[in-house]
Amino acid sequence: MPHSPSTSKPAEKALETQTPAKDRSDSKSGLPFPDPHFLQILRPLVEAYQAFLQVSDRHIASLGLTRGQFDVIVTLGETEGLRCTDIANETLVTKGTLTGVLTRLEKKNLVLRTQNPLDRRGQIIRLTPEGEALYEKVFPRHIRHLEQYFNKSLTPGEMDMLRPLLLRMRDSFRAPLPKTDPTGRISGKKNTLL
Repeated sequence: MPHSPSTSKPAEKALETQTPAKDRSDSKSGLPFPDPHFLQILRPLVEAYQAFLQVSDRHIASLGLTRGQFDVIVTLGETEGLRCTDIANETLVTKGTLTGVLTRLEKKNLVLRTQNPLDRRGQIIRLTPEGEALYEKVFPRHIRHLEQYFNKSLTPGEMDMLRPLLLRMRDSFRAPLPKTDPTGRISGKKNTLL
């Protein structure tokens, strides 16, 4: 199997020859070595994410948009408009970046800000007719473009199996970890012998 330039063959070889976690001594840091199952998926996961972003961003740029602009347009598509808070929650655009993205889309005449009738201090952001036309043009093109990559590597059944695993991982990263002491043990738990 070909390796990407960022994949280290010695590192992969080291992973293959590691002994199970229970047979390995602690590292110099005093913490146990990571589980080899985790190490075997970490790098491919990051490489898959980076490769996905490269393909996706390149295609979005060919449509004349940035990733953030595309995300906002797709989120606003087929809605009557959303509050800025809702856009921030529904997109992958950070709150700090959202204002600039909306300003640039407004200058391109793709979004319109109107006063929120339920909150005088708030705004509703909606697509202009030009924004709607762009949404109807770019969204299906981009989804079809990405779909090719998934279809060439995964069966429909594998995609069905992968979705709950990805959602579980996402939720794990969003939830706080239990507090641990410097050795990595969960604080507040009594040490018990196995």
